[in-house]
Amino acid sequence: MSDRATTYEELKDAISGAYPTLSPQLQRLARYALDRPHDLALGTVAAVAEANAVQPSSTIRFANALGFDGFSQMQQVFRSHLVERGAPYRERIKRMQRGAQAESGVLHQFVGEAVDELRQLEEHVDPKALAAAVKLLAAAPQIHVLAQRRAFPVAAYLAYALNQLELRAHLLDGLGGMLDGFARNIGKGEVLVVASFRNYSPAVVEAALAAQARGVSVVAITDSALSPLKPAADVCFELGDDSSRPFRSLVAPLCLAQALVVSTGQRLAAPAGREKKAVRRGPGRQERH
Repeated sequence: MSDRATTYEELKDAISGAYPTLSPQLQRLARYALDRPHDLALGTVAAVAEANAVQPSSTIRFANALGFDGFSQMQQVFRSHLVERGAPYRERIKRMQRGAQAESGVLHQFVGEAVDELRQLEEHVDPKALAAAVKLLAAAPQIHVLAQRRAFPVAAYLAYALNQLELRAHLLDGLGGMLDGFARNIGKGEVLVVASFRNYSPAVVEAALAAQARGVSVVAITDSALSPLKPAADVCFELGDDSSRPFRSLVAPLCLAQALVVSTGQRLAAPAGREKKAVRRGPGRQERH
């Protein structure tokens, strides 16, 4: 097909768009492709099929569903992306880590996985998306931060750290069952930052969609292009999610959150940023929370 994806970004969009129409087996492969692109790029048909508990023929049907003649043709798009990112060196380090984990303790295993996760973070985060999110945060009259369950530490850190920049940042914790009421008061022109990962929090997804419909700018931190937060987001960070691990880490989203805060601080420290901040606060006025 002449309209098949030729770049990694186009292929991600194609997988996300096709996902609702795929069979459960092919949906499993779609998640694997989005969450572990380096493994798909370097794996054989048999290895990818085994990792997803499907027949090898399913990998070929998955490629066909995306307009490719075969698995290897689709795989080449993933390989081209990894060549750009210098993946072979990282893959060698990963193999070293796998060999060491068999004889190591829990702490050493988690540290190795965290290091690997941070290496992959740059693959998943588009610098343009980071710049767009920082621009929204630096200019917002008020910032609201929402996350629940295991993503809650990300929201708590963002609310704390953005306040340290003397920005009006509010943590929506839903205490007393009042989340809906507080969320409805977020006005157009303000920013809502949300974080949620599989299995996604329905309350967070609903709040993000409702805010977006009212003209609120939404920045989402999530795990996949298939996340229900993506349609609600002006800026969406898709960090990937290795569901094969029994304990999913917060290393990558917290690192991203810290990068957002520091980058926002740098933007505010620039002459133009200081001038805009002074106009928003008013002369001689400081606000701390």
